[in-house]
Formats: sequence, structure tokens, C-alpha cells
Amino acid sequence: MKRIDVRNLSKHFTLHLQDGLHLPILANVDLQVDAGECVVLHAPSGAGKSTLLRCLYANYRASSGSVRIRHDDAWVDIASAPAREVHAVRHATLGFVTQFLRVIPRIATIDLVAEPLLARAVPRTEARERAAAMLTRLGIATRLWSVPPATFSGGEQQRVNIARTLIVDYPILLLDEPTASLDDANRDIVIGMIDERRASGVAIVGIFHDKALRQALATRLYPIPPLQSIALVA
Repeated sequence: MKRIDVRNLSKHFTLHLQDGLHLPILANVDLQVDAGECVVLHAPSGAGKSTLLRCLYANYRASSGSVRIRHDDAWVDIASAPAREVHAVRHATLGFVTQFLRVIPRIATIDLVAEPLLARAVPRTEARERAAAMLTRLGIATRLWSVPPATFSGGEQQRVNIARTLIVDYPILLLDEPTASLDDANRDIVIGMIDERRASGVAIVGIFHDKALRQALATRLYPIPPLQSIALVA
């Protein structure tokens, strides 16, 4: 089953402090992703990989084209959908692991990880049990669960970030360098968790600069189409 269908996507940014110049980033992107695929975006640094992921999540709105996401047995074009519908798609369908954890001050780590389940009406006891299981699998020491993660190492924060996303059974996962700050042992744990999701039918689009990670997870590579011109347009 197809879960992502991108057609003729283009994205540019307008530089308002430079007389409204347009900076083109993506052009003519067509991308389809089926359930059970792990598609790795493949292009040089600066070619728009992170921009494409953010267009898939609607952090960036496409300048043109469509970004259709399979949501509740229907297609939603989040390139043009109203904010309320985008929020619903993110809540139920789209999980996004970024390179950075947005730390909520004074919130204990276990509650931070459990929060997505609480937002889905999972009872608090069950949500915390599932959060504890996630943190245990990802090697976060029990003594840290009651502590806000603001003072954690980069690798610990990233594992909390991963736990907070993977605790929900999203049909689609977007992954932006999920293991960039992890040691080899924790990277291998995360690889296993991501591959389990893919094998269960989750559609995955990721950015993995780590060659070993690409080889372990990618079902195919997607080369981002090069821009025909990099000229700035007034």
C-alpha cells in the first residue's frame, strides 16, 4: 500500500532582507513510498534533504506541487491542507525524529516520553509502563527517569527523542539523522528498532549519512533531483 505520494514538489525561500530574492532548494520532486519501505534520501550536503523531510511533515509548505499522505484510509495533501488537518495527520500518522530534543523544563524524562500516549487517552499507568520499557531498551538508566533531560549528554537526549517518537505506532516515520550522536552499541539498538517498524509495515523516509546505517536499513535510495539552475530570482 502506498503511504506517501509526492508529485512535482518545488520549494524556494524568499529572502525578505535581500529585496525579496527567491532561493530555490527543491524542484520537480516525485516520491512515492509504500508500507514496509525504508527510503533513504541520497544527495550531497546542501541539496535539500532536510528541506524535503520538513515538506513531508509540513514544517515547510511546498511552493508548488502536492504532498499526499495516506491518513485514516484517505489521502490528505498536507501541502495545501488547513492547519487543523495537518495537526490531525501528525497526531495519528506522521512520526518525526529530528536531531534535536525539544526539552520541556522541569518535566521528568519518563513523563516526557509518556506524553504522546497520554495525548491519545492511554491511561497514565500504562503510558508510564510503556515509557519505562522504551527507556530501558534504549539504555537510559533508571536513576535518570525522574530527571528532566536538559542536562543529559547529546546521546542520551537523542535516545529520549527516539523513545518519545517510537512509543507511538505511527504508520509513517520521518527520520533526520536519528543516530548521529550515538555510540556504536546504541546505534545498533536503534537500527533494530527502526527495522522492526519497517518489517511491521511502517513507511520510512530517512536521512542517514552513516554508510553502515544506510546499508542496514535502506530498501532503496532516492536521489534528490538536481536543480536545473541555482540562480536567485528577484
